[in-house]
Amino acid sequence: MQVQGTNVIQAPRERVWALLQDPDVLARCVPGVREMVDEGGGTYRAVMDVAVGPVKGAFKAKIRVSDQQPPERMTLGVEAKAPTGMVNAVGTLTLVDQGASTRVDWVGDPKLMGMIASLAGRLIGGISKQQADIFFGNLEKEAQAQTA
Repeated sequence: MQVQGTNVIQAPRERVWALLQDPDVLARCVPGVREMVDEGGGTYRAVMDVAVGPVKGAFKAKIRVSDQQPPERMTLGVEAKAPTGMVNAVGTLTLVDQGASTRVDWVGDPKLMGMIASLAGRLIGGISKQQADIFFGNLEKEAQAQTA
């Protein structure tokens, strides 16, 4: 199932790009991140507390940033595992310069496996949009904090 959306960050595109490259910022922005470690080469290891419908748990995740075209586009890949199942997702962020603000168009393809798929599969579209809105809201706060 493909999910997509658009969010606007009140900061110039170069600043938004820089924030997206900072693992400390990402750790603060991604909902549920308990720990995030930069392994180099655009790869991160994370522990995330995730709730997908009735399924909750700590997921161990590997995040890869690829296909970077600064400051316009990047691809994120996530592999997350927990006793309740596995989530694989690939998403693309496109940053559109709007002067003092940046429009971020995103598209993703999440796949659920295991018990999490059987219990929460129907909810993934709405949950993905909700999590994206939280992420971009947090990114907006980071952009504003760095401006202040």
